[in-house]
Amino acid sequence: MAEAKFENFTNPPDDRLTEILSAHKSVAIVGLTPKQESPANRIARFLKRHGFRIHPVNPRYASVLGEVAYPYVKDIPEPVGILDVFRRPEHLRGLIEDAQHVGAQVLWLQLGIINEEFASQAQEAGFEVVMDRCMKKEYERLVLKRGVK
Repeated sequence: MAEAKFENFTNPPDDRLTEILSAHKSVAIVGLTPKQESPANRIARFLKRHGFRIHPVNPRYASVLGEVAYPYVKDIPEPVGILDVFRRPEHLRGLIEDAQHVGAQVLWLQLGIINEEFASQAQEAGFEVVMDRCMKKEYERLVLKRGVK
């Protein structure tokens, strides 16, 4: 896959992305809505079908896809491995602290979400960061096509 060109950021290499996608099966999906046509909803359904435990995060809904929805990441009552973020780049403030609160190890900024300053701050706080990549597409490419479990 051609790597997007960022000024001061590099995504983890494919072997590390494969490890992330194989090891972390609890995902907070920030910005998940019940609208079936939304990218967040399509990706959440895919992840759920492939054995991921999803935690919808959106203050507008009580539940999404049969799961309790939480207003904020920090409200999730159990550890989460990955924050899969579907929020505009200017609305990422506070996610680092929330991610720390739930013990997340990876901040995954979905396709089209680019904020190098946020990525740098997250890395300095000890998180692995994936930016401008689709978790579903990467899972299909790196795990399903290669038969990795």
